[in-house]
Amino acid sequence: MTPVFVPFVLVLSAVMMSLAWLGHLRYREEWSFWVALGVSWTLVLPEYVLNTWATRAGHGIFSGSQMAAIHLASGVVCVAFVSRFVLKETMTVLQMLGFGLMGLSIVLIMWER
Repeated sequence: MTPVFVPFVLVLSAVMMSLAWLGHLRYREEWSFWVALGVSWTLVLPEYVLNTWATRAGHGIFSGSQMAAIHLASGVVCVAFVSRFVLKETMTVLQMLGFGLMGLSIVLIMWER
């Protein structure tokens, strides 16, 4: 297992979770609650499989806290991207700076001497 593949899968998992959390809001008027729930759960189950697989495969290469940081911080950044590009919401400069700092936090947590 390469040290690049595990973070890639964790970020892919975060993208899927962000779409499950917010993507259905784009179709709020067209989809019923139950359709939105079904679509969200269709994304969440494979997301959970990817997340679980990546953390099990990455244990030993990365610490649990490093993998959690990758998943959580990338999840927050992915939510920002989904909000901006799927829901067409605007972002303030301070929000963009905050998300940039979250990206930097991943780098700092992963930094090895």
